[in-house]
Amino acid sequence: MKTRVVILAGGEGSRLGVLTAKRAKPAVPFAGKYRIIDFALSNCVNSGLFDIMILTQYRPHSLMDHIGVGRPWDLDRSFTGGVRIFQPYKGRADTDWYAGTADAIQQNFTFLKEGRPDYALVLGGDHIYQMNYERLINFHEQNKADLTIASLRVSMEEATRMGILATDADYRVTQFVEKPKNPPGTLASMGIYVFNLDVLDRMLYEDTQRANSAHDFGKDIIPRMVAEGMRVFAYPFTGYWVDVGTIDAYWLAHMDLIRFPPVLDLNDREWIIHTRSEERPPVLIQNGATVRDSLITDGSIVAAGAIVERSVLSPGVYVGPQAVVRESIILTDSSIEAGAVVERVIADKNVTIGHNAHVGRLDPAATDLGITTLGKSTQVPGGLTIGRSVVIGSNMLPEDYPGSDVADGARIEKLPFGKKQS
Repeated sequence: MKTRVVILAGGEGSRLGVLTAKRAKPAVPFAGKYRIIDFALSNCVNSGLFDIMILTQYRPHSLMDHIGVGRPWDLDRSFTGGVRIFQPYKGRADTDWYAGTADAIQQNFTFLKEGRPDYALVLGGDHIYQMNYERLINFHEQNKADLTIASLRVSMEEATRMGILATDADYRVTQFVEKPKNPPGTLASMGIYVFNLDVLDRMLYEDTQRANSAHDFGKDIIPRMVAEGMRVFAYPFTGYWVDVGTIDAYWLAHMDLIRFPPVLDLNDREWIIHTRSEERPPVLIQNGATVRDSLITDGSIVAAGAIVERSVLSPGVYVGPQAVVRESIILTDSSIEAGAVVERVIADKNVTIGHNAHVGRLDPAATDLGITTLGKSTQVPGGLTIGRSVVIGSNMLPEDYPGSDVADGARIEKLPFGKKQS
């Protein structure tokens, strides 16, 4: 049986704030050297699936540059599959920006059905996990299913943000509710679906005829299939999976990686997470520096007397003499200058934190995580103090800041030419 993979990678990811101001959510860097979409792509090739369509929409450029022709994942193929990237387009037919997940696939169904695959494996491009899709497809075949949904148990709080399933003893789905205010249970859809292609074709076509449809799998397609008594099954998944769709979730997922043992083993040579990497020199940790429970990526320098604790440094990060970085995620080519203190901060690429600045703060008594985020290519003036839960936008220059320290919870972004922060 032939399977074609469709990865939905057009998400705006607005809840990730400054991290998605200039890139799609699947293109957000993760764990020092990866992008979020690397996990879905690597799961595919590790499962023996090499025929992949990627559907983009919001700010696709960095995602397209990262994937290229797919060489790091052995997807630079033509006759035997490979990876193809599709963007929304205007045509003679009724095509436009995607209205929902189902509409995204409907608009590209001509390409999906080329070569007559038997199954469509539909994935999100914005989750962190390791899964053998071959087992999922085998489960689908054994149950003679029309649709199989990968599922896992979540907390009651998480259940309000996900599609919730009820099943019988044979894992057949008897109820599906999308993002319920009062969840009837905690068995949740992972947004991973195996469809029989002919079933998907019919359901998508019928959905286009419904004027009141949101053209979405969770809101429309799946509930209707369950209501019509079609063979919908839930595949039970028990491994690590996280939707890094918020700043807190993104930070917590990184903290999971530096636990011992980590809940997600990136050193597993049987399940390699592939990515596109540029050549960088080895890490340099100078005499007198202290590094504890951290991930340090190629090209990083930790200077004498610096302290790095429970943090992730991406390629080319510089931590200057006597600087302190705690529980923070610092993205590519950012610089923490001498004497600066950075605590619970997520700094995007090319950020500079000036000498003796203090950004973020650990507060053991606080009930929230209090993460401060700094946008891409922003500069923090030397000596400035920036509090907890602050958002600093992209491309900020020292003169763009107010004349005083930045209080907890503040938001400072680039203003139009000629205006100043109040």
